Amino acid sequence: MSYGVFQIGSIQYKAKKGDIIRVGKLNNDLNEEVVFDSVYLLNDDSGIQIGNPNLKGASVKAKVIEHSRDPKEVAFKFKRRKGYHRKKGFRRPFTRIEILEINSG
Repeated sequence: MSYGVFQIGSIQYKAKKGDIIRVGKLNNDLNEEVVFDSVYLLNDDSGIQIGNPNLKGASVKAKVIEHSRDPKEVAFKFKRRKGYHRKKGFRRPFTRIEILEINSG
């Protein structure tokens, strides 16, 4: 099983070819291919390669499958005995991508 650890935005993900993962909102169109260059670790048949901090020439190619939003979450603030209540809802946007290939460079 070969996999890679790479970074999108400020979050690191571990994935292998064919995985479908949820990441923060990307500004790409549907079915568009995206390449991520900040790969930190690769594990394949030849062994483990660790970058310092990134692997030179390594990349992860993915395809954008869907843009959507999470279910509603509620932020509720109050101060006891003061009659102060504030309720605010929000839905965090996300993008679902499929990993097409992981290149070692």
